[in-house]
Amino acid sequence: MLLTQLVHRLQDLSAVIAGEPGVSDREVSSVVFDSRQVQPGSLFVAVKGTQVDGHDYIGKAIDRGAIAIVGADAGAMQKGLKEQKETKDGTSNEVTFITVEDSAKALALAAAEFYGNPSQDLTLIGVTGTNGKTTVTTLLHDLFTDLGYKAGLLSTVEVRIGTEVKTATHTTPDAVAINANLAEMLDAGCTYVFMEVSSHAVDQQRTVGLAFDGGAFTNLSHDHLDYHETFRAYLEAKKAFFDGLPKTAFALSNADDKNGPVMLQNTRATKRFYSLRKVVDYRARLLTDSPQGLQLELDGTEIFTRLLGRYNAYNLTAVFGIAMELGMNREETLVSLSNLTAPNGRMENVVDPTGQVTAIVDYAHTPDALQNILETLAAVRQPGAQLICVVGAGGDRDKSKRPEMARIAAQLSDRVILTSDNPRTESAESILDDMSAGLISPASRASALRITDRRSAIQTAVQFARAGDIVLVAGKGHETYQDIQGVKHPFDDKVELTNALNLRLHAS
Repeated sequence: MLLTQLVHRLQDLSAVIAGEPGVSDREVSSVVFDSRQVQPGSLFVAVKGTQVDGHDYIGKAIDRGAIAIVGADAGAMQKGLKEQKETKDGTSNEVTFITVEDSAKALALAAAEFYGNPSQDLTLIGVTGTNGKTTVTTLLHDLFTDLGYKAGLLSTVEVRIGTEVKTATHTTPDAVAINANLAEMLDAGCTYVFMEVSSHAVDQQRTVGLAFDGGAFTNLSHDHLDYHETFRAYLEAKKAFFDGLPKTAFALSNADDKNGPVMLQNTRATKRFYSLRKVVDYRARLLTDSPQGLQLELDGTEIFTRLLGRYNAYNLTAVFGIAMELGMNREETLVSLSNLTAPNGRMENVVDPTGQVTAIVDYAHTPDALQNILETLAAVRQPGAQLICVVGAGGDRDKSKRPEMARIAAQLSDRVILTSDNPRTESAESILDDMSAGLISPASRASALRITDRRSAIQTAVQFARAGDIVLVAGKGHETYQDIQGVKHPFDDKVELTNALNLRLHAS
């Protein structure tokens, strides 16, 4: 990729070019924003993040062989240009400096151009909302695979390129990784790609330059206020995704969420809605919710699915609506929907060898998500059965949701065990103090235990369980680690719950 091509893509960002030899037909070997990844020939984009400012590493990028620097801090760019000139000798690398108004946006545009704008040759669908993004995108990938298409998936849990699975590390990866994955998907023969779009990704311009053919909104509730600070800012970040959709795309929104219509207020895309309560474009009616699955009337046709819970009725309706907007056959889609199963760590059943206890692992880590799953499990449990909940809250995140999650867990469960989640750099005990503050009533305090060690908490919950009871381990879901003081220790809720169930078997 020639440097001139990349600079041309940045022309709308008021690019100012300086340095020697200016913009020439030099070959760019890579586009990076981490100076440690710079190789000879790299274009380094200096981006100011929440923890680190890339402009502080311009000198290191040059030392490692970058031939061009893109940045938005004019002072840092001038300093880099001056120092590069002062240290220039016969063997020094000549560097082009490109100052733009928004380097995060420049990174996304440069990455898209470097990888050949793969999204333009794919049918790319984005899904945003507080809860349900992973389930909807994963179900879409599974549905389209079942319908005979080769599809790609960019989700919290994993990246799939057809049937190849990669581990994901963020809800939405950085702009370079997004475009690299899309290019790989295109090369592998994928035609459809389904992608989670987080509020962080929109706010940090990671999705700029992507050609979305459609977008869907699931719901909006209390989350990520540690980053966005206000609920309004969080809403606006979600809404910005729909504001940016082209008029050739479709925008599908949940009409039963009070923010559903708000999301589509300013979109140029074709507006569509789905609902369980209103007469809209795509409507479902929940007939039966049992431990075996859901009986739905979807678009006038009854189907049975092995997924549980009212919220999955919404997820399935969104999936159906997206499939219809993409021109799929209605009857084939309904048949395939009935064969779908829950994604990893989303209302996932862990087998009890005695067959006596229903054991569930779920990623629920917000008050709304926890309430949804507890209400679902309470509705399907047998008369007289206990609902036992193990739950914690993450460190270095929104503290205001901690007492609320404990309050909900105590209100909707028979027994609650508050425990460590991912404390990160915080004290696990202080996090549990915050959660315990939500146990206001004597009844809630009486039903709750506090066991800091997560393994012990899971084992205790299983020991409490009697035949017919339900044990829910919430908060981590698909994760296979615990983040404690910056170190990720191996920890898998499914493994720990399985071990605890086996210990119960041998003890009986």
